Amino acid sequence: MGWYQKVMEMGNPDEKKQDNPVMTFQPLFENEELLAKAIECFPYPIEIYDPDGTTVFVNKVMLDQARVYNQDLIIGKYNIFKDPAVIATGQIHMVKRAFQSETISFTDVKVPLEDIAERYGINDYDIEAVYQDITLFPILDDQKQVMYVVAFFINKRVYRGRDEIEKAKEYIESHWNEKFSLDAAAKAACLSKAHFAKLFKKHTGITPHEYYTNYKISKVKEKLLDSNLSIAQAFAACNMDYNGYSARVFKEKTGLSPSEYRKSQIKGNGI
Repeated sequence: MGWYQKVMEMGNPDEKKQDNPVMTFQPLFENEELLAKAIECFPYPIEIYDPDGTTVFVNKVMLDQARVYNQDLIIGKYNIFKDPAVIATGQIHMVKRAFQSETISFTDVKVPLEDIAERYGINDYDIEAVYQDITLFPILDDQKQVMYVVAFFINKRVYRGRDEIEKAKEYIESHWNEKFSLDAAAKAACLSKAHFAKLFKKHTGITPHEYYTNYKISKVKEKLLDSNLSIAQAFAACNMDYNGYSARVFKEKTGLSPSEYRKSQIKGNGI
């Protein structure tokens, strides 16, 4: 008997509907093929396991999100109890409770994207991190024995990396004339400070503070082109004190001192 047959049988007409919510949907499923197709097209990832933890079904959304387009790579091959990422969570004892006829939920679980990518040879992920709420619930036979366990996944937070970093860059460029705040930049990206700093460096090659400093120096360079401003005034216009430290930072970023930069620009423009 297939898992979809057992789901259909869960709607016992002798039971009250409020005690068995599956009955609410049973009239929609006049045959196994329709039920299987409905679950296949369900808009949330679903995976179904045998009692030993081996996958027997995975729906299209699950495959699409994992970037695994051949279900044969998973069905009959993946076992939740043997997954190193699951073992590493220290929650195997909780997972086993679902296989002992309990409904178990996990909140804000980070998807092990690197492990999945390595397992299935995936190199086209366009996301950096995914956090999910996961519910495991059993399908029981007439003797109340577990026939299958269903895993139902809901994505709570998806970080696509580039989008978040672009938001942070936009924030920094809009607040360059203020004191740098890692907290504020991370908040603009909707990331934790630690994850934001790591992700920013990965995508840009520099830290958020370096990006802020580079952008600020670019504004100082613009002000130095205004001959009506002294060098100190050009720095002050960018909310920087002109002193030994700021002059040193300017030279590190441009290769020239502020005065040398101004002279080079005047000479280059034939002024």
